[in-house]
Amino acid sequence: MIKGELVGLRPVLAADLPLLEAWENDVAVHGEYNMFGLRPVNGMAGDFGKSGFLDDQQGMLMVVKPDGEVVGAVSYHTVAYGPNSGSRTYNFGISLLPEQRGKGYGSGAQRLLAAYLFDTYPIARVEASTDITNVAEQRSLEKAGFTRDGVLRKAQWRSGAWHDLAVYSKLRGE
Repeated sequence: MIKGELVGLRPVLAADLPLLEAWENDVAVHGEYNMFGLRPVNGMAGDFGKSGFLDDQQGMLMVVKPDGEVVGAVSYHTVAYGPNSGSRTYNFGISLLPEQRGKGYGSGAQRLLAAYLFDTYPIARVEASTDITNVAEQRSLEKAGFTRDGVLRKAQWRSGAWHDLAVYSKLRGE
């Protein structure tokens, strides 16, 4: 378990799978910025059995309060900006339960995830992107020490339209 002031991050447990499956197609959990259509849930147990949702290509960790209550999840995946391993970084995202938003858990979890990725992998940067209208997530990333790099125009198809994304990054040592 990775402990922070408000929240911690822990690996997904088999006991979490029913909760994750229930969240998978729940619009309230994903909110307007993370809903990309219905997703299959029947392969989740098989995927969990292969890696526990943790490997060097992608991963998922549960966001928990100090008492162990699950408030959401963070996930990450590799992004390559060139053919060599030195050009690799991680992009990550977060989903918090609606009633847990606005309490500082998001910035705490994102700060912990960035530190975990820097401690675990030889990377120079981590990054996250969010809809340009998602002001709450942009503030959360800034509170977690991320810097806005720019805008990816019409980078995401969601809810029947193209959306611009604000890209944020944090460099090792920042």
